[in-house]
Amino acid sequence: MHMTLYYDGHCPLCLAEIRFLAERNEAGLLSFVDVCADDFSSAEVGVSSCQILLDNMHAKLADGTVLVGADVFAAAYERAQLPRLAWLFSRPWLMPLWRLVYRVFATHRERISRLIGPGLLAWVTRRYSC
Repeated sequence: MHMTLYYDGHCPLCLAEIRFLAERNEAGLLSFVDVCADDFSSAEVGVSSCQILLDNMHAKLADGTVLVGADVFAAAYERAQLPRLAWLFSRPWLMPLWRLVYRVFATHRERISRLIGPGLLAWVTRRYSC
Protein backbone atom coordinates (compact mmCIF):
# COMPACT_ATOMS: atom_id res chain seq x y z
CA MET A 1 0.00 0.00 0.00
CA HIS A 2 1.30 3.45 -0.93
CA MET A 3 2.45 5.85 1.81
CA THR A 4 3.13 9.59 1.80
CA LEU A 5 5.76 10.91 4.20
CA TYR A 6 5.51 14.50 5.43
CA TYR A 7 8.87 16.05 6.28
CA ASP A 8 10.60 19.31 7.19
CA GLY A 9 12.42 20.49 4.08
CA HIS A 10 14.50 22.91 6.16
CA CYS A 11 15.95 20.15 8.36
CA PRO A 12 19.21 18.64 7.01
CA LEU A 13 18.74 15.44 9.02
CA CYS A 14 15.19 15.05 7.72
CA LEU A 15 16.36 15.67 4.16
CA ALA A 16 19.08 13.03 4.55
CA GLU A 17 16.50 10.44 5.64
CA ILE A 18 14.13 11.39 2.82
CA ARG A 19 16.89 11.21 0.19
CA PHE A 20 17.98 7.84 1.55
CA LEU A 21 14.41 6.50 1.37
CA ALA A 22 13.81 8.05 -2.05
CA GLU A 23 16.83 6.21 -3.45
CA ARG A 24 15.45 2.94 -2.10
CA ASN A 25 11.92 3.62 -3.39
CA GLU A 26 12.23 1.30 -6.38
CA ALA A 27 8.70 -0.04 -5.98
CA GLY A 28 7.26 3.50 -5.95
CA LEU A 29 5.40 2.90 -2.69
CA LEU A 30 6.58 6.14 -1.09
CA SER A 31 5.83 9.78 -1.82
CA PHE A 32 7.41 12.71 -0.05
CA VAL A 33 5.83 16.06 0.81
CA ASP A 34 7.73 19.00 2.27
CA VAL A 35 5.48 20.61 4.89
CA CYS A 36 7.50 23.83 4.58
CA ALA A 37 6.63 24.27 0.91
CA ASP A 38 4.60 27.39 0.13
CA ASP A 39 1.74 25.44 -1.43
CA PHE A 40 1.39 22.85 1.37
CA SER A 41 -1.75 22.72 3.51
CA SER A 42 -1.83 20.78 6.78
CA ALA A 43 -5.46 19.92 6.02
CA GLU A 44 -4.06 17.40 3.51
CA VAL A 45 -3.02 15.29 6.49
CA GLY A 46 -6.01 16.16 8.63
CA VAL A 47 -4.17 18.24 11.22
CA SER A 48 -4.80 21.84 12.19
CA SER A 49 -1.31 23.26 11.65
CA CYS A 50 2.05 22.63 10.04
CA GLN A 51 3.62 22.92 13.49
CA ILE A 52 1.98 19.62 14.46
CA LEU A 53 3.68 18.02 11.46
CA LEU A 54 7.01 19.61 12.37
CA ASP A 55 6.75 18.36 15.96
CA ASN A 56 6.36 14.71 14.91
CA MET A 57 6.95 12.74 11.72
CA HIS A 58 3.66 11.95 9.97
CA ALA A 59 2.77 9.59 7.16
CA LYS A 60 -0.50 8.86 5.43
CA LEU A 61 -1.36 5.49 3.93
CA ALA A 62 -3.41 5.13 0.76
CA ASP A 63 -6.42 4.07 2.83
CA GLY A 64 -6.28 7.35 4.81
CA THR A 65 -4.65 5.94 7.94
CA VAL A 66 -2.23 8.43 9.49
CA LEU A 67 0.90 7.18 11.25
CA VAL A 68 2.76 9.41 13.70
CA GLY A 69 6.23 9.38 15.24
CA ALA A 70 8.12 6.13 15.64
CA ASP A 71 5.32 4.15 13.96
CA VAL A 72 6.22 5.78 10.63
CA PHE A 73 9.66 4.22 10.36
CA ALA A 74 8.86 0.50 10.12
CA ALA A 75 6.26 1.21 7.45
CA ALA A 76 8.65 3.46 5.50
CA TYR A 77 11.55 1.00 5.70
CA GLU A 78 9.33 -1.85 4.55
CA ARG A 79 8.24 0.13 1.49
CA ALA A 80 11.83 1.17 0.79
CA GLN A 81 12.86 -2.49 0.68
CA LEU A 82 14.94 -2.31 3.85
CA PRO A 83 13.71 -5.51 5.52
CA ARG A 84 16.17 -5.57 8.43
CA LEU A 85 15.35 -2.02 9.48
CA ALA A 86 11.63 -2.68 8.96
CA TRP A 87 11.86 -5.78 11.14
CA LEU A 88 13.81 -3.95 13.85
CA PHE A 89 11.39 -1.01 13.96
CA SER A 90 8.29 -3.23 13.90
CA ARG A 91 9.02 -5.43 16.93
CA PRO A 92 6.19 -4.87 19.44
CA TRP A 93 8.53 -5.43 22.39
CA LEU A 94 10.83 -2.65 21.09
CA MET A 95 8.10 -0.11 20.31
CA PRO A 96 8.13 1.44 23.81
CA LEU A 97 11.86 2.06 23.37
CA TRP A 98 11.47 3.46 19.83
CA ARG A 99 8.66 5.74 20.96
CA LEU A 100 10.73 7.03 23.88
CA VAL A 101 13.82 7.55 21.71
CA TYR A 102 11.74 9.27 19.03
CA ARG A 103 10.05 11.54 21.60
CA VAL A 104 13.48 12.63 22.89
CA PHE A 105 14.74 13.05 19.33
CA ALA A 106 11.68 15.07 18.24
CA THR A 107 12.04 17.36 21.25
CA HIS A 108 15.66 18.11 20.32
CA ARG A 109 15.44 17.59 16.54
CA GLU A 110 16.59 21.06 15.55
CA ARG A 111 19.68 20.93 17.77
CA ILE A 112 20.53 17.36 16.71
CA SER A 113 20.02 18.28 13.07
CA ARG A 114 22.34 21.28 13.35
CA LEU A 115 25.04 19.02 14.82
CA ILE A 116 24.90 15.98 12.55
CA GLY A 117 22.40 16.83 9.81
CA PRO A 118 24.70 18.70 7.39
CA GLY A 119 27.37 15.98 7.47
CA LEU A 120 24.84 13.18 7.08
CA LEU A 121 23.05 15.02 4.28
CA ALA A 122 26.37 15.58 2.47
CA TRP A 123 27.22 11.87 2.83
CA VAL A 124 23.83 10.69 1.53
CA THR A 125 24.02 13.17 -1.36
CA ARG A 126 27.51 11.94 -2.34
CA ARG A 127 26.53 8.30 -1.88
CA TYR A 128 23.46 8.50 -4.09
CA SER A 129 24.44 11.20 -6.59
CA CYS A 130 25.93 8.73 -9.10
